[in-house]
Amino acid sequence: MKKTGLDTRVAALEVLDAVLRQKRAFDEVFESSEQVRALDVRERAYARNLIATTLRRKGQIDSLIAHCLDKPLGKKGSRAEMLLRIGACQLLFLQTADHAAISTSVDLAQQLGLGHYKKLINAVLRRLQREGRQLIEQHDAAKLNSPDWLWESWVVAYGEDVTRKIADAHLTEAPLDISIKGGADANTLEDWAIKLDGEMLPWGTVRRQAGGNVRDLPGFEEGAWWIQDAAARLAASLLGDVKGKRVVDLCAAPGGKTLYLASRGAEVTAVDRSPNRLRRVHENLQRLNLSAEVIAADALKWRPHALADLILLDAPCSATGTLRRHPDVACLKSAEDVGRLADLQSRLLDAATEMLTPTGTLLFCTCSLQPEEGPLQATGFLERHRDFRLDRIEAPEIFADENDTGMFRSLPSDMTEQGGRDGFFAARFVRR
Repeated sequence: MKKTGLDTRVAALEVLDAVLRQKRAFDEVFESSEQVRALDVRERAYARNLIATTLRRKGQIDSLIAHCLDKPLGKKGSRAEMLLRIGACQLLFLQTADHAAISTSVDLAQQLGLGHYKKLINAVLRRLQREGRQLIEQHDAAKLNSPDWLWESWVVAYGEDVTRKIADAHLTEAPLDISIKGGADANTLEDWAIKLDGEMLPWGTVRRQAGGNVRDLPGFEEGAWWIQDAAARLAASLLGDVKGKRVVDLCAAPGGKTLYLASRGAEVTAVDRSPNRLRRVHENLQRLNLSAEVIAADALKWRPHALADLILLDAPCSATGTLRRHPDVACLKSAEDVGRLADLQSRLLDAATEMLTPTGTLLFCTCSLQPEEGPLQATGFLERHRDFRLDRIEAPEIFADENDTGMFRSLPSDMTEQGGRDGFFAARFVRR
């Protein structure tokens, strides 16, 4: 095995360790990792896939490792456990050659000062080489890879059958959804679908399989399009015709909805408390040659100079609807986080009412599957603000046959034949 093969796995190990032990976000660690930056494009893609698959299949992988151990490795053996995880992932889920998956794991143990675990790592992986695939056939993968608190909350909210479909959807990587700048007629959209090797979706976007370097795709450098999940894109369209209207996009980063609104002719003010996250908003606006006022500020305290016609609040949330793209969420978030974030969402909604004209519209969104961050939040808002009413979202607006709730709810198990979409929620309010 070439040294770069070991380097790739060292990078994966360090990122995985930061996510699982230090509780840091996968994307943040991956982008800032010096070990990852030292890899070439191909090795970087492999490292990312290895980390994401290990996180996505963590429940199964830990069950397989436990099957081969007499007792847990404990805190002192946590680094060896990480090595076993990436070794088992390569062996059983990435179809890496058996000898490569095992030998690199053993070599890494020596290289990283874990030589006293070499025999154990070799023995466990050799056993999984013999028994692992048969054990996997006996797994309830959907449930095993879902934290108990999430599974139980989804069963209460959606029932066991839907919960299982949601969890099954989380085991596959999300496709790329591409929004064409300024919208596109059917012919233009079809042309872009051909150029991007994708397919057209009903609401005027293009979907292609994930993989490869996005920057190398046709139209990226020219600023012809941006990436935005189908559910988030559809939610942004619920503000209707925004041309010439003052729109405040609260908690705007990474900026997909800002781009959508600006491309439709809105006068957008994008507000987010994180200057670092706003850099990507600036970069994408510049790349697409779109304009918006971008402000780093706390939306709880900030107020616009002039009241807005429309407000889009895509509030901070547990992000449990995005596990296909962010499998680390299952390891990083807890039921306590849901309660804390739901309280923040309530305060942000209250603040947003002070930014809106007397005839304005407020659209509340979250990429969460949790009821506390969706319909219960909407109900609570209406109880606190009697001067607002729910502006029902009708079925044709969300390309559905029916919509009894008057709100928008998507699930990762939707559109399975086309590759699914994020779990998302949106409710639209207007002043009475």
